[in-house]
Amino acid sequence: MADANIFDRLKQDHDTHRALFAKIADAAKDEKQLEKLFDQFKVEVSAHAAAEEETLYATMLARPDLREDAQHSVSEHKEIDDYLEELDELKFNGEAWRKKFAEMKKRYLHHIEEEEEEMFPDAAKELTADEEDKLGKLFAKRKPAELERAQAED
Repeated sequence: MADANIFDRLKQDHDTHRALFAKIADAAKDEKQLEKLFDQFKVEVSAHAAAEEETLYATMLARPDLREDAQHSVSEHKEIDDYLEELDELKFNGEAWRKKFAEMKKRYLHHIEEEEEEMFPDAAKELTADEEDKLGKLFAKRKPAELERAQAED
């Protein structure tokens, strides 16, 4: 991934998140494994969102043609964060938690699909290849720091 641009890096993270959802579904009967995977998901998604906002979204917000897409995605990140906070307040793996998790999963999958199918292609039309590569490198630097921060908060 050394030469990956921002869109490649973000898509790779999205694929990791989809894989975590699959593992979470498989672990439904193993509460300890489920909790471990859910905690991993929370940390991963939180770090991803922060690094994405600091790199791609910050760049998009500075461009009038891309600003609206970036604002929309930032608001969806906040929505997912709110879901995660609500989940933390519910009895883990109880009926209400499972229902709220299913809602969050649906919203998150919609969000990343929208990014990949609409926002990334729109942004790619406006960004140069050099900008995409620089943002990819910046994301690669930011993400580990954000993972550390997210793990400390969890």
